Amino acid sequence: QPQFVESGGGSVQPGGSLRLSCTASGFSEDYSAIGWFRQAPGKEREALACISSGGSPSHADSVRGRFTISREKSMAYLQMNNLKPDDTAIYYCYGVRRASARYYCDLTWEFDYRGQGTQVTVSS
Repeated sequence: QPQFVESGGGSVQPGGSLRLSCTASGFSEDYSAIGWFRQAPGKEREALACISSGGSPSHADSVRGRFTISREKSMAYLQMNNLKPDDTAIYYCYGVRRASARYYCDLTWEFDYRGQGTQVTVSS
């Protein structure tokens, strides 16, 4: 069973930056996508970004220009800049296995695996 572990969360002031990391062990690098979603109290789950095993990224409109996903084999990163209080949430990384994930990823895909999450708090 693949395991996904997030790190890099924490507290930051508005306008600050954080870089989240995701380690996907036991997860095939081919035909797979890795992504990030967040969950804030009282809000629906929000898909943020994903990246195919071929390196093709996709970002949600709500974070495009501020968040950037990258990937190196079974590691994925989410660079978050100009953070706002509304970005406060638990951030999860996830994995998807399908043939087309080698070439692109879709933020509507349901995940096959996910991590336990890391808390991000943006507050002054």
